[in-house]
Amino acid sequence: MLAENGVPTIEDLAQVLPAPERLARGPVAIAECFQEIPCDPCYHSCLRRAIAPFADINERPRIDHEKCNGCGLCVNRCPGLAIFVVDQTYSDSEALVKLPYEFLPLPKPGDIVSAINRSGAAVGEARVVKVQSGKQMDGTNIVWLAVPQDLSMEVRHFKMEEVR
Repeated sequence: MLAENGVPTIEDLAQVLPAPERLARGPVAIAECFQEIPCDPCYHSCLRRAIAPFADINERPRIDHEKCNGCGLCVNRCPGLAIFVVDQTYSDSEALVKLPYEFLPLPKPGDIVSAINRSGAAVGEARVVKVQSGKQMDGTNIVWLAVPQDLSMEVRHFKMEEVR
């Protein structure tokens, strides 16, 4: 339960996940932000206005998944590291998960890492496809992971210590 251990329930996730039909059309951002806190950089970063204006800065972000093209500008702007991009059209067997990452060292493209779910458990392996970093990223890099299709809605982090 989210309030007790920080892990969202299926009911929590149902409030923020795109419809399966939208996921089948290409990359889309998912804001797994479940706390009402004063924060809105995601809204200001979205050039497509896919993130609805906040009537109160304490509101949770609401993404119009039909407007979102999964560009990922909001991913590194979220100070809570709560926004991900999922692309289930990446290949027949793999999905792409773009996630924020603020640790060092950074992985390298081609590295195989341990894929981690929301509760911190290893659920499989992922391949690092790309690492976006640089001064304009303001310390929050974006790591692109290729994961098995069935893990695309589960993998939300990775561990480097198991890099082979």
